[in-house]
Amino acid sequence: RADCYLFAVCHTLTQTSSHQVLICRNYKGDVDMSEIDHFFTLLMQQEEEGLLCPVMSHGNVHFLWIKHSNLYLVATTNKNSNASLVYSFLYKLVEVFTEYFKELEEESIQDNFVVVYELLDELMDFGFPQTTDSKILQEYITQQGNKLEVAKTKVPTTVTNAVSWRSEGIRYKKNEVFIDVIESINVLVNANGSVMSSDIVGSIKLKTMLSGMPELRLGLNDRMLFALTGRDKGKTVTMEDVKFHQCVRLSRFESDRTISFIPPDGESELMSYRINTHVKPLIWIESVIEKFSHSRVEIMVKAKGQFKKQSVANNVEIRVPVPSDADSPKFKTSTGHAKYVPEKNLVVWSIKSFPGGKELLMRAHFCLPSVENHETEGRPPITVKFEIPYFTVSGIQVRYMKIIEKSGYQALPWVRYITQSGDYQLRTNT
Repeated sequence: RADCYLFAVCHTLTQTSSHQVLICRNYKGDVDMSEIDHFFTLLMQQEEEGLLCPVMSHGNVHFLWIKHSNLYLVATTNKNSNASLVYSFLYKLVEVFTEYFKELEEESIQDNFVVVYELLDELMDFGFPQTTDSKILQEYITQQGNKLEVAKTKVPTTVTNAVSWRSEGIRYKKNEVFIDVIESINVLVNANGSVMSSDIVGSIKLKTMLSGMPELRLGLNDRMLFALTGRDKGKTVTMEDVKFHQCVRLSRFESDRTISFIPPDGESELMSYRINTHVKPLIWIESVIEKFSHSRVEIMVKAKGQFKKQSVANNVEIRVPVPSDADSPKFKTSTGHAKYVPEKNLVVWSIKSFPGGKELLMRAHFCLPSVENHETEGRPPITVKFEIPYFTVSGIQVRYMKIIEKSGYQALPWVRYITQSGDYQLRTNT
């Protein structure tokens, strides 16, 4: 239950640093429309103090808000509401509006007032979230005004159906399911080379091209499943903070760890998870900084691929911070190319293809007129971006995907594994 009584989209007027309400919807009438003015006052006070809080209160009215570009999306309530649900709803609004208007900004709201109000009425009813799937909404809320009236007369069965995320009567000549297992590696390494923190955040994404109303069952090498069934062979993983798409039957998963569902059509995220484990940095970075006679600095960066030799990291970017007054850059790389980004005080070393087990080298030379001042600047960490296909750090595996449909057609499941960098930082000595 969200208990979201009043919703408003507000716009920042940059020239005057003031604000105005672009659109507002009062769902229950328990919160006065004028209360939004107090939000602006509280927001400006907190901005001046530099202490912005995601929840602000005036009397018994609470403002829960997010910022997107120069827009504020604000929900108000006078009850002790479920804040997590309200924020989920606000972020879902951004997702739906972006699906409809490509960019969510002041102009897209002003140009589509009718559609925005239609969406607000369908997304929430009397303070309770309703249909939030943009694909379903697009079946009967269109951006063409003349179609809007016609569409209203026939509401899709998905809105009243138990399977609200999938339409009936879907047909494909070739029935296929594409499964992407994507893991992001978060690593923080200190200046001494010790891993301070690390974890894996994963998601399983589907692209479903199946006819009818199929039932799918997904099997993973889940440690708890293997323990329940008495099997303990091969590598298993322990997933934490598991979050499923609404299509997954949670009661079935809780009882026997079976992931059973009727999938949405097209692309969707089936589930996300976290694995709290020690992760060895897949790309190890060493850097040496040499300063010469208060006039120049040389940076040497060595990168080593600490993953299997048969794997290759693609589109690698190593971002090395440099002093803010550096100029006249010169680079030498064993592979790839380096460029200076002065507005961010960075050297970006780009490597299209980085094989496992390889060591690569980059040298940078800068003139530095005020090298003595650099001592007090401090150095931000080196950050690394990469993507390694056909590989997962955790060892998670799709053991099977069963597709059952009453017509009995044969369908092909395709599985792809990808490991990529998340928040990947390596601190360095100055």
